[in-house]
Order: sequence, then C-alpha cells, then structure tokens
Amino acid sequence: MYALHASGFCRLPPLSMTISTIPLPSAAAVPDYGERGLYRLAHGMREWLHDDSAGWPLAGVGAGERALVVLLVIDGLGDNFLARHGGGGALLAHRAGRLSSVFPSTTASAVTTLMTGLAPAQHGLNGWFIHDRRFGGVIAPLPLQRRGNGPLEAPALLPRLFPYRSAFAGACRPVVVVSPAEIAGSGFSRRHSHGARVRPYRSLSGLEEAIVAEAGALRDSGGLIHAYYSSLDALSHQFGCQSEEALSCFAHIDAVFTRLAARLEGTGAQLVLTADHGFIDVPDERCLQLAAWPDVAAMLEAPLFGERRAAFCAVRQGAAAEFNAWVASELGGRAVLVEGPALRHSGLLGPGRPHRRLAERVGTHVLLMEAGWTLADRVAGEKPVSMRGVHGGLSADEMWVPLVRFSAGLRRAAQAAP
Repeated sequence: MYALHASGFCRLPPLSMTISTIPLPSAAAVPDYGERGLYRLAHGMREWLHDDSAGWPLAGVGAGERALVVLLVIDGLGDNFLARHGGGGALLAHRAGRLSSVFPSTTASAVTTLMTGLAPAQHGLNGWFIHDRRFGGVIAPLPLQRRGNGPLEAPALLPRLFPYRSAFAGACRPVVVVSPAEIAGSGFSRRHSHGARVRPYRSLSGLEEAIVAEAGALRDSGGLIHAYYSSLDALSHQFGCQSEEALSCFAHIDAVFTRLAARLEGTGAQLVLTADHGFIDVPDERCLQLAAWPDVAAMLEAPLFGERRAAFCAVRQGAAAEFNAWVASELGGRAVLVEGPALRHSGLLGPGRPHRRLAERVGTHVLLMEAGWTLADRVAGEKPVSMRGVHGGLSADEMWVPLVRFSAGLRRAAQAAP
C-alpha cells in the first residue's frame, strides 16, 4: 500500500477513508496524515535531514537547498486558540495555515512523531499512559513511571520501550535540540534526541537566546534547530486554556516570536512554529470518575490507559457484553465506544508498519469522549490530579494546530565604493 524510500520510510498516500466506517464523536476532526497534517511536517523533516537533495515543503525549503530551519514547537497551542487570541500579534500575522495533530492529540504521541517522523501506529506511544506487560502493565513512557508504583526500571529499558531511531540519528545535516533543562536529560529525551546536540535552557528568554546563538553557529552550514516550549501546556492544564495565566503566557510567546523574527533577519533562516495539540476546558461536573461505577473495575484487566479524552480499555475475556451494556446505559452522549481492532485498522493512528505491541497498547475497547467530557480513574499510590484544561480527543480545538512561518532573508554584502 505504501511505496518505500531507500531509507525505509513510506511515502504518504492520503489518509485511509476507512476512518469513516468507525463511530466517532460528533463534529470529530479526524487526523490528516497527508499534506495537511503534523505527521507530514515531521516526515518531511526526517526526509530532509537524511537526503541532501530533498526539500522540506512545509518548512519552505526547496529541493537540494542548503537552509537553516528553526522549528519551534509550542506545547498546547491550538490553531483555534491562535485565531481567538492572536489578533494584532506576529504569530497570527505570519500564520501560513493549519495542520491536524495526530491521534491521540497529546504530547506523548505528537512530540514523539515530531522527533521521529513516525506515526503513532509506528512508534506505539498512543497516549500519556500505555499498556505494556513487559514493564508491569500501565506506564507513563515520557517520565518513565509506573502508574502508582514509582520509577520504571528494567534491563535495556530505553531501546526496548522505544525500539526505533530518532529523526536526527545519522542525519546528513547538523541538528541542535533546544530543550527545557528539567527534561533535557530524561531517558525519553536522550533517546529521542539521539544524533543531535542538546542545548538545555531554563526560561522563555533563555529559549530565545539559545535559538539566536545556535542560529549564528549554523548560519554557514545550515541545519535544523528543533526547539520545544512546554509552559503553555502546563498552565492550560492547571488553570484552563482560556485563563489569564494561559493568555499571559501566550502573549509572551508571541513577543518572543516577534523578537526572533527581528534577530534572525539576515541569517536566511526559516522560522517555523507549530504545536503538538490544542486544548479544551472541561467543567468539573463533566469530569467522570470510573470509581462512580465500582463494578466496572472488575470488568477490566488493567487501569485505563491513553488519555482522559481517549480512554483505552483492556476488558477481561467474557466481560465484553457487560462492558458494552454499561457504556450504552451510562455513557450515552458522553462517549463513543469503538472496539480496539476496529480502531487499529481504521487509520486513526496513521500509516506505516504497526508497532509490534500496538494491539496491547490499544486494548480491546476505546472510549472516544464527546467534546466537553473526560473519563479518568485512580490506582493505589497515585495522587489525584485535577485538570481544568485537557486534550487527547478529536474536537477541532484539540486537533488543529497552527503552521506559522517567517523567512529571514540573507543580508547582502555592501557594494564596494568606486
């Protein structure tokens, strides 16, 4: 179905229309793994890094062109949010269009795609929590934690948990990853930054200075600066994506983009800004807790995994009919039930050779939450986490992210005096 490059990575056909054959929440914005998707941006990045004759169209780079690209990923910046709140700012002024996130629309899935060029079906990180029996059941792969049971430790943990190469390993162009200091040295970051030089930073102004300095160092050679900023996501979770705290953070990001555009002028850099996902706010009364239905836990082999907006379930053998009946009677209008195999084959997780443990990661059933609803559970030893802002679902606010581009022209040498 997919023609392979010499590098072994598939060229991109349109997303399979079989997505329309599974039930979806109302007004769902399905991911685009073709020309209008985040996956295409990431896959194009990988092709460009590994083939000096390739272009990177979504970054504004032509075939065979030696270029300096600054890819700035703002965690949690939705395109609809930018449209609502970006008036008069540089980001909206330089918006080149919008891209769909991957599914689930969450950091673990989308940032991994942006650092590998692989779809969630390929890298297998289909949510903040995944199910992997090799490591004790439900785990959080980014912080390398077990649900309620502390740090994740196992022999050869990183290559077993992440059995793929980063987009930067073996690249024919230089790459610098600019990362928050608190995560730059984590196991996930080390594995997914392999092949790049890592530059940590500690504040938004530190991010700006790091990008400017690295752009100066790469001006003659060209290459990629892959920068990531996470504070908007954290504030949106805690206070809500329409909160004063989130809006203030966004204003600072817009100001940094304005200054970067000015400070990079004359370097010839392509400054590209996007995000991993957007956000919605969910009121407390629509945050469903599985504990409200004590009998349901007995139907499950494991705690919920995935996301609050896309809950993956491992239903015990023989309990499927009872589980389906519970969903029909209690979650009508709040969630859509999809069987795990149907979702895996729908194309919702993207193209490419599926991860060998994808069936386990998806589970037997998936609850796709309607806009404005979440579902969560707790395990022993796990602190309760309240989230005003959430993501991971298929609403337009979560799925659409902006594509912002600014081209910093090269300075021309002054003409010699006659």
